[in-house]
Amino acid sequence: MDTMTRTKEQTDVTALSTRPVQAGNARMRDLTPAQRRAVMFAQQQVIRARAAKKAKDERQAALSRMWQAEDAEQQTKPRAAARKREAASESKDMSLREAIGHVLRDLRTQDHKTLREVSEKAGVSLGYLSEVERGQKEASSELLGSIAESLGLSTAQMLRMVADYLDSVEM
Repeated sequence: MDTMTRTKEQTDVTALSTRPVQAGNARMRDLTPAQRRAVMFAQQQVIRARAAKKAKDERQAALSRMWQAEDAEQQTKPRAAARKREAASESKDMSLREAIGHVLRDLRTQDHKTLREVSEKAGVSLGYLSEVERGQKEASSELLGSIAESLGLSTAQMLRMVADYLDSVEM
């Protein structure tokens, strides 16, 4: 009886293997409808992820080109906007809060970093960092230290830059 079962199994296997296999369908044939939907969903997610990565890479390339153009422009002609800011700052007293914000923004833009990158690295909310840069909020020393560290500086170096900036504005 045991030999008869094996013979029957062998014939079933040969019958299955003679069926034509459709390209691309070999894996999907034995799946339930729910499994097929899951596979299709996973494939769609992979396609979306690739598209998102491509879009991100294109945005980053565009930003790099823009930064290179800005750097080249800064080297060829002096900044009229910087002169206007200096003239405007000379006409009014600058607070320490505004000077810190100005220096932080200059450091961040020179390093080609976004507010989001610096805020995530420093552990500060994006809105709060923006307000500090605009001179609307006074940051604590711990917060200034973490922001300076995220920009690759020590707190002392950043404060020296603020002092130098204030000296240049007052002259």
